[in-house]
Amino acid sequence: MTTPYSQFVKSLTQRIPVLLSFAVMGAISLGASGEASAQSPQGSQPTLKIGEINSYKAQPAFLTPYKKGMELAVEEINAAGGINARKLELFTRDDNANPGDAVRAAQELLAHEHVDLLAGAYLSNIGLALADFAKQNKVFYLAGEPLTDKIVWENGNHFTFRLRASTYMQASMLVPEAAKLNKKRWAIVYPNYEYGQSAAATFKELLKAVQPGVEFVTEQAPPLGKIDAGAVTQALADAKPDAIFNVLFGTDLTKFVREGNTRKLFEGKGVVSLLTGEPEYLDALKEETPNGWIVTGYPWSAITTPEHKAFLKLYKDRYNESPRLGSVVGYTLIKSIAEGAKIAGSADTEKLITAFSGMNVSTPFGKILFRSEDHQSTMGAYVGRLRNDNGQGIMVDAKYMDGANFLPTPAEARKLRPQN
Repeated sequence: MTTPYSQFVKSLTQRIPVLLSFAVMGAISLGASGEASAQSPQGSQPTLKIGEINSYKAQPAFLTPYKKGMELAVEEINAAGGINARKLELFTRDDNANPGDAVRAAQELLAHEHVDLLAGAYLSNIGLALADFAKQNKVFYLAGEPLTDKIVWENGNHFTFRLRASTYMQASMLVPEAAKLNKKRWAIVYPNYEYGQSAAATFKELLKAVQPGVEFVTEQAPPLGKIDAGAVTQALADAKPDAIFNVLFGTDLTKFVREGNTRKLFEGKGVVSLLTGEPEYLDALKEETPNGWIVTGYPWSAITTPEHKAFLKLYKDRYNESPRLGSVVGYTLIKSIAEGAKIAGSADTEKLITAFSGMNVSTPFGKILFRSEDHQSTMGAYVGRLRNDNGQGIMVDAKYMDGANFLPTPAEARKLRPQN
């Protein structure tokens, strides 16, 4: 059956040479229930209240630095006088990695804390649940981390915007490098929920478009957080692939890499991997970090742009530690909300939506744009290779890929979204 998405992917094949050229060049607060994670400013002027919901206990490696990044931005903005003379007030809730709990947290934040807008989510299924809640309750929602394409395309809605580069965008950044490996037999491993399913489907479709003879000889989809690494590794080895596309992250990734190294699964094979170059996950791999994997990630110590240097100094001065990608996402999330409120002149939902549509924001990665056509930002990602550097995993030969170059055209984006 022909769908707008499949038509879009078909049209993309005509632009793949351009992409190749780019490659070469219950509601529970974290604090006491009902308290803001930043102290409420004093005075008669009302604060701008941000209700943020995330899987803090389930995904601490990413979300602990993410929360620090948010708080850093709030402190910076409030020290400069706030936005339109209003200080920012941040309320955080833990969703227990459960969509139902996330929705209940959103209801509580609106009813009891009277927040002006919603933000956050890490897991894609939770991001979709909050996006639907925002649509039903007509409240502005900025999704920070959930990567599923559905949140801005198939299930996109008037009230939801998304910050990070999506599964489609990041897969598009990796496919040119995967094609250059010139491997025929591919195996895929991914966590069996929305993010993993979306990433695997997109990678297969895009790689087939540029390498028609490619074969996908096996797929392994363990439940999120419950991988049987021995069984998965053996199943991949039995299929005798030439290359592997990995979408696992967190503890699943650590267990998979350990077992794969033990069984020599990766030797002589090309491996392409989403997110694995992020320090959050390299920290856990340590001396087990495999060499040569092609990854998306965040090589924080190698980025020399003025914007990133300024952010790096600010973060290190505040926390006496290096940032993680979560730090950048959390910081940029708050900066985006502040810029939107500044342009809107208020926290009114419709005014915020108008302000975000076509809005430019300065970030540690440079300027980004929130597109009016699909509410996706153009925040990009770094693509490079892994290196085990004396027992510590790092990214080398990394290049920043501007997200704007890996998105559908405005006309294509409009076809991908519901007409409501």
